[in-house]
Amino acid sequence: MYGIQSDNGYVEILEGIRIKTINYGKNTLMTEFLLKKDALLIEHAHPFEQTGYLVNGAIKLFIDGSGKVLRPGDSWNIRSGVKHKAEIIEDSIAIEVFNPCREDYLRFVNETDICC
Repeated sequence: MYGIQSDNGYVEILEGIRIKTINYGKNTLMTEFLLKKDALLIEHAHPFEQTGYLVNGAIKLFIDGSGKVLRPGDSWNIRSGVKHKAEIIEDSIAIEVFNPCREDYLRFVNETDICC
């Protein structure tokens, strides 16, 4: 399955945080996050392992209480069940992969962007 880039289909899930699922399979799901400066991703945890990559911008990511400023090219991994949150320092784009596939994020797929 291929994901084709488009500017359509993003959904605002929190103020200043928009998401689109850009591809998925049986075991993994990949999302793109558009993050506005000064937005806050509230502390939360979930049963999914999460690996991310910052495409552009700057964020301060807190994993298990420890914070680090991340810049383009930086990446992270958050184990299942670990609390995390983020402060958006600059307008940013992040790509994240979840395992297992997040069924709840399938609603953020723009079907015209996915093809065989």
